[in-house]
Amino acid sequence: MNNERMNRVLKEMAQQHLPQLVVSDQASISYLTGQSIDPGERLVALIIRENGHHVAVVNRLFPVSESDLGMPIIVVDDTDEGMGVLKLAKELDKSQPIAVEKNWAAHFLLDIMKEIDVPISQYTLSSNVIDKVRAIKTEDEIEKMLDASHDNDLAVHQLIGLIPEELTELEMTKRLEKIYHDLGNDGFSFEPIVAYGANGADPHHMNDDSVVKAGDSIILDIGGIKNGYCSDMTRTVFYKDVSEKSRDVYETVLEANKRAIATVKPGVRLCDIDAAARDYIESKGYGEYFTHRTGHFIGTEVHEAGDVSASNTNKVSEGMIFSIEPGIYIPGEVGVRIEDLVVVTKDGCKILNEYPKELIIID
Repeated sequence: MNNERMNRVLKEMAQQHLPQLVVSDQASISYLTGQSIDPGERLVALIIRENGHHVAVVNRLFPVSESDLGMPIIVVDDTDEGMGVLKLAKELDKSQPIAVEKNWAAHFLLDIMKEIDVPISQYTLSSNVIDKVRAIKTEDEIEKMLDASHDNDLAVHQLIGLIPEELTELEMTKRLEKIYHDLGNDGFSFEPIVAYGANGADPHHMNDDSVVKAGDSIILDIGGIKNGYCSDMTRTVFYKDVSEKSRDVYETVLEANKRAIATVKPGVRLCDIDAAARDYIESKGYGEYFTHRTGHFIGTEVHEAGDVSASNTNKVSEGMIFSIEPGIYIPGEVGVRIEDLVVVTKDGCKILNEYPKELIIID
């Protein structure tokens, strides 16, 4: 168990007046214990208590010990009633609020609610307890994120170097897999996007057998995993030529990216960072073509809780890491996205990736 992280979670629970919390999210369990368990349909959960008497409820299939998790374990079997969730229910104090974390099969929670017959108001969704702790990265985590992003700089450089070979989008993806392997990364942090020309007008384009053509924009949205932490970056380049309209789109996105990054510092609302990018794109006449939020939080998962969007009025704190990725997507014509990861510092922010953003035309 990571005592420093657990203590931060307990402090947050105290602030929210939550005496007990059921942690079911695999990434959160790994964050607190250092043990990665993918439970599938089986039961694996932690009960975190304000008094420090924590307990894990783990299906027998998973060979972890009390020393692995740093707390006592209650072993359950597939053949137990409710696949063991009733044993978990017996560990909860029905006289106290029951806080439950996200990403848990509904049948587990419903079985608990049947077993513990208390008012529905006594149950509370409290994902934000651990999410708030995970959002503030330690110095060690920041160093790991910097290392992963450094590798991503190297990866995108190598990928751009393949463009003159005129590989299909899928062939580029296959080459990228080897690039990450050679860099010592544990695969992709998400399915990469390689989008040629009009394909780039779909922000979540699924790579296909398209081949690059002269004048195409090429969106490269890629990320790997190193030492358990994710990288994520998008660069857009052009092949052989760039039209005046595409150049204007690119320069607009680049300026929006820079303006949003310049806004980042402790105390600024996340929605105001989004506005810095969005307002500029709208002023240039492309507002209807910026169809997504400006950024997302990232760490051990490529998309963690929290985002840079018009609806998020939360304030930025030192140690947060999130993306800044404005884009313009004109159907049938062109797509441009430029994405950086930033870590919030005492008086501003630091960009984690360093690959150039100025317009590049590949010969």
